[in-house]
Amino acid sequence: MEPVKTAVIGVGYLGRFHAQKYAMLQDSQLVGVVDTDEYQARKVAEECDTEPFFDYRDIIDMVDAVSIVVPTTFHYQVARDFLMAGKHVLLEKPMTVTVEEADELIRISEEKKAVLQVGHLERFNPAIVTLTQQVDAPLFIEAHRLSGFKPRAIDVDVVLDLMIHDIDIILALVNSPVKEIRAAGVPVLTSRVDIANVRLMFESGCTANLTASRISLKDLRRIRVFQPGRYISADCTDRTNLIVHGEDAINNPMGIEPQFLEHNQTDNLLEEIKEFISAVRGEKQPTVDGAAGRRALSLATEITQSILNGLEEAGIDGVM
Repeated sequence: MEPVKTAVIGVGYLGRFHAQKYAMLQDSQLVGVVDTDEYQARKVAEECDTEPFFDYRDIIDMVDAVSIVVPTTFHYQVARDFLMAGKHVLLEKPMTVTVEEADELIRISEEKKAVLQVGHLERFNPAIVTLTQQVDAPLFIEAHRLSGFKPRAIDVDVVLDLMIHDIDIILALVNSPVKEIRAAGVPVLTSRVDIANVRLMFESGCTANLTASRISLKDLRRIRVFQPGRYISADCTDRTNLIVHGEDAINNPMGIEPQFLEHNQTDNLLEEIKEFISAVRGEKQPTVDGAAGRRALSLATEITQSILNGLEEAGIDGVM
């Protein structure tokens, strides 16, 4: 079978890693990399033994599939042009700025029978894979995602930058409509919300508390889930799980021995791109398709609006 002709649109910090993965896969022929920064495009092209381009439109007819890793504000236009040409798209999260844009991309992908996969990378973390396998009736969830400040991601707020990972995971775990949102957040280092907390109440009876910060002094990526008879946690940084069975706590309350799972180091991005190539070949469906990306974006947008409404009521102006 011929390799899939691929390209990466936007080869800054994250896009460069996409290019490296495509370049190393036998199922991929990396046709080129694209960036408006000509120096960066040439640098990454040389690293990956491919050709540099400076306008993504020049490469549309040369490829079968692309990763789009440009700033979020350009996601819709760039993805739309490739999808309209029948090209398969792996689109970094958040998939678009608005839900309406996401709906249009989904419509085009279905019309053109092109794969639209959204880059929620944490779904390929083995700790999260194990979590999704262990959880079947969640009642209470806590998620913390804390990170140091990184100037490269300030085109969106912390909800769309970081919290959206946990939103995507929790929506997959709970699989129930949200009936109430209580959210708060503030800007600290930027004009957008940099730290946020939200409580989500689902129709199933599950409650989820999510906290995200991009101004933390230490990194933390952890989800804890409580359900009847079981407690399961996932540490996304250490790639570990902790599982406690209810019968153990009842039968031996003074000496509970939780099940501890430590996973081997994995390359989540490589696994995501390998799945994308498989989806392009028609071998499987993406774990995070356009519909899943849209659900996460829609809820993230509602959370952000709730935070902004609260700030406006408090008389705090100038927050984007």
